Amino acid sequence: MYQTHLTEPQGKIKKQIHARANELGFELVGITPAAHSETIARYRRWIESGYAGEMNYLEKHLSLKTDVRRLLAEAKSVISLAMNYYTLDPPKALAQDPGRGQISRYAWGDDYHELIRERLLELVTFIKQTAESELKTRVCVDTAPIIEREYAQRAGIGWIGKNTNLIHWRSGSWYFLAEVLISVALESDTPDLRGSCGTCTRCIEACPTDAIIEPNLLDSRLCISYLTIELKESIPKALRPKIGNLIFGCDICQEVCPWNSKAVPTTEPAFQPRDGNLAPELLSLVGMTQQEFSRRFKGSPIKRAKRRGFLRNALVAIGNWGSRRAIPALEGALADHEPLVRGHAAWALGKIGGETAKRALQTRLTVETDQGVITEIQDALE
Repeated sequence: MYQTHLTEPQGKIKKQIHARANELGFELVGITPAAHSETIARYRRWIESGYAGEMNYLEKHLSLKTDVRRLLAEAKSVISLAMNYYTLDPPKALAQDPGRGQISRYAWGDDYHELIRERLLELVTFIKQTAESELKTRVCVDTAPIIEREYAQRAGIGWIGKNTNLIHWRSGSWYFLAEVLISVALESDTPDLRGSCGTCTRCIEACPTDAIIEPNLLDSRLCISYLTIELKESIPKALRPKIGNLIFGCDICQEVCPWNSKAVPTTEPAFQPRDGNLAPELLSLVGMTQQEFSRRFKGSPIKRAKRRGFLRNALVAIGNWGSRRAIPALEGALADHEPLVRGHAAWALGKIGGETAKRALQTRLTVETDQGVITEIQDALE
């Protein structure tokens, strides 16, 4: 039997949990009862409307998200936590250079999943030692089937903004979220409802692809983060020009949010930008072999896109850049072993145009065997 009571007063235990979590790098902490999701019906409608795109795993795990006790039957409380990953603003010369790719801030450093999981396990060890009782727990990073923003909002560590991100009135939205499910009824935190989006619509207006179709409703199929990370195949041609030089994720709806003007940089070394991740030169990416990609992005969130997806993204950015300096690199990409890469290289050459690009496309067309790539080349030539 796992105990569902504590030997110490609840208020004291709660303060100790908050303090230890802060020491472990979680700036925001809140505790709520483990309960049935209040937003599951809306979430189900979102999936049924097709807004999840090809993220089929979201529907597969839908039943688990109805109640956190599907993940831990003995759960009595949910400890919601948030870790700041805001580091710095890149120099304007880098941020505004179309010949450089822009990577979402959360992926500048190391993969957060393992770091946060380790810190959560440290917190669990502390709680078990402090409580002096046998507890059952489960730690959740964002890969767990839990509607984490709902529980975080219930716990008072922020509200869900019009861009669907969790926003805290004091420090904005540059946070990784995580949870600890625990088999004891802890004293709940009283939500601080301070702050809101009010009448502000900057995130909706700034989105290049109009992915925020109404306040707090996102169509993933239009979202640049989805297109450059979750989508595994070809990026729809109509959306490619709107992606600009964003090659992994997108921060625009957070960058324009007034609440993020209050963000304070994290001191966590793992989240500081790795060499080459802060606006890399696009032409330096196109010729990467699988071995080079694996070595460069080992332990990085960028590995999720895989080489083929990352190069696809870089080629779209090169096409939007439009510089004829890129033609030699694009000719090389036309011979890549991945059809996805060849097809997007053809599109980029079509965007750049000119006789040299045209000859490269015509030459490739004589030997190309993949029908999808053939179509891309024909469209580019037109």
